[in-house]
Amino acid sequence: MERKGSKPTINNAWYDDLKETWYEVEDHPIALLRQENKLRNPWIQSVLVKNFRHPCSVLDIGCGGGLLTNYLAQKGHLVTGIDLSEPSLEIARNFDTTKSVDYRRASAYQLPFQVNSFDAVCAMDIIEHVENPGLLIQEASRVLKKGGLFFFHTFNRNFWSYLLVIKGVDWCFSNAPAHMHVYPLFVKPGELEMFCENQKLNIQELKGVKISMNNKSFWKMVFSRKVDENFRFEFTRSLKTGYSGFAKKI
Repeated sequence: MERKGSKPTINNAWYDDLKETWYEVEDHPIALLRQENKLRNPWIQSVLVKNFRHPCSVLDIGCGGGLLTNYLAQKGHLVTGIDLSEPSLEIARNFDTTKSVDYRRASAYQLPFQVNSFDAVCAMDIIEHVENPGLLIQEASRVLKKGGLFFFHTFNRNFWSYLLVIKGVDWCFSNAPAHMHVYPLFVKPGELEMFCENQKLNIQELKGVKISMNNKSFWKMVFSRKVDENFRFEFTRSLKTGYSGFAKKI
C-alpha cells in the first residue's frame, strides 16, 4: 500500500483519451467497468421501478461515456448526465440511441441544478475519484427530492481492495493508466454511511460486488488479458472490495 504520508494525485485525465473504447476495447480496464455496469444497471432499474412512477428523473454524476445514462434512457427515464470530461460526454451523446439524455459538463461539487430537481441521483464509480466525497454527497442530496434515492458504488479501503483493485488491475492490463485509482481515496462503508447521514440520506441497501471467478471468462482474462462479453460480476454479502447501495432522502 502507499506509504504513510504519501498521497499521489488521482489521475482522471485518462478518460479524455478513451473515445470509442468506452464501448469497444477488451484489453483495457474500462472493459471491466463496462461489464460491471451489466450487473448494476438492471439492479438500479429494478429499484427505480419499485419506488417511482414511470418515468422518473435521474441525474448521473460522473456519467463518463454514458454506460448508465444511456441504459436508463432506453428504459424511458428522463436522464441527465454530468461529467468534467468533454470527450467522454461526446461519446455518451454519440451512443445515446434515444437522443434524449441531457449531457452537461459540470462539477460534482457544484451541480447546476435547483434543489429538489431529481427523483434519483447516481454516483457510480466516482466517489473514489474525488478528494471530497462529503461535498459530492451534499450536492447530491441538495438536488434530490424528498423521498428521492441516492445510488452509489465505490471501493472499500483495506489491504484486500488495494491488492485487487490497484495491483490486480495493473498486473492484468499493461496499459492501465498510472494512478487510475488512489488507495487513500477509497471509502469504508462506515464512512460512506456517515456522509449520507449528515445529508439526511438513510441507507436502504448495501451489498458487495465481486468478479465471478466461476466463470470461464475470468480465467480467460487471466491468461489473455482481455475481458470478453461473458465476463461477469456478481453481488455478494462481503463488502471487502467494491460495494453498491442506495439511500433515501428523508
